[in-house]
Amino acid sequence: MPFARAIDAEIHYEDSGGGGPVVLLGHEFLMDRTMFASQQAALTPEFRIVTWDARGHGRTRDEGLPFTYWTSARDVLTVLDQLGVRRAVIGGTSQGGFTALRTALLAPERVAALILISTEAHEPSERELENARRFLDKWYKNGPRPALAEHLAQWLIGEDAWYRAVWVKRWLSRDWHATEVAARCLLGRDSVLDRLPEITCPALVIHPTRSGVSRAHARELADGLPDVRYLEVEGARQTVNMTHPSVVNSAILEFLRDQAVSRALAHTR
Repeated sequence: MPFARAIDAEIHYEDSGGGGPVVLLGHEFLMDRTMFASQQAALTPEFRIVTWDARGHGRTRDEGLPFTYWTSARDVLTVLDQLGVRRAVIGGTSQGGFTALRTALLAPERVAALILISTEAHEPSERELENARRFLDKWYKNGPRPALAEHLAQWLIGEDAWYRAVWVKRWLSRDWHATEVAARCLLGRDSVLDRLPEITCPALVIHPTRSGVSRAHARELADGLPDVRYLEVEGARQTVNMTHPSVVNSAILEFLRDQAVSRALAHTR
């Protein structure tokens, strides 16, 4: 089982292997690297797909200490160093996108391109903070409850009953201390909106129209990036890469095969 060792954590990742350019993908809050199974199947072996578990999620081992998405960006660089990869496409869904943006700001020379799904550059809105705190208070007060987990699955996933059942089962068995620490990171994130012009690599922004990210925030993200493609997926929720894989995979493949991205990926090791 592969791990990349940070100072205070062991970051679990999965590597499809092969000689193609590296695409590293980070997952949504409360999920793990397995949410990218469809992308791994569709993009391999043309591309080498690396998926990883953030702190407080999946099989990553950490000490339960507070962290930020800047910490997670350094974890991304730790995984790349472990793989001996100099430059890669960095992407992710929601919090994976928060981390990808900060990786591009922290180490632009390591990021050939960005894939940003269901994400934004803003800090949390007051409404997001209020809704999240209300949900977490209910969960901590009464312990894991199927009805709350199902409500969360409906919000994140939508109508796909199979995916909802898979993730509800995982959430009900989670270590909720780890969830609390990860939630503090999510709800305490800073805005990087004003720094978007610093990110000059090509970027793909995919916005599902029924996600927790508003269309206005998705457009501000896209408009703030100098070299961007923007795609909306009508009616899709936050985990659009799982529930609408054909649309997402086609968009990612077209983006990765673009001449500008191909040139950026020409020397990735």
